[in-house]
Amino acid sequence: MKFVSKKDALSGILNPFRELVKDSKKITFIGSVGFCTPFAELMAYVIRGTKEMVYIAGLDAEHAREIIPGTHGMQLGEETDPHADTIVVLGGLAMPKIGVDVADMKKLIEELTGGDGLIIGSCFMGIFERSGWYEHINFDYVLNSIIDNELWKR
Repeated sequence: MKFVSKKDALSGILNPFRELVKDSKKITFIGSVGFCTPFAELMAYVIRGTKEMVYIAGLDAEHAREIIPGTHGMQLGEETDPHADTIVVLGGLAMPKIGVDVADMKKLIEELTGGDGLIIGSCFMGIFERSGWYEHINFDYVLNSIIDNELWKR
């Protein structure tokens, strides 16, 4: 992977994401159960109303759900077809304790795109690189966020 740019805060994820998917027609997010879902909803929010979007929890494409706008932001809707021209792989799946085999992920991406699609990774703290996924998944782009946490006390 080759460095492109550095931006701070959530806008550093959301603005580049919006630009990367501007020509996409349908986007399928693939993430871990629970933990990745709100990140997919957050990313979907910045392009709400412009594209068809889908969420797959784990590798369970058979039970993929549409991502739709609701009264309190984006939410998961009915089951839908997960095939898309753009796939966003969320980093929670690359965490060792989640147990997703990168070969299975690669196969799913190929099935969903027909082998020809935009592949974007979105992760924290370099998890795709640390887990060796760059050697297996042909990401077009990776949005890697570095988090610094502070706890304050009065």
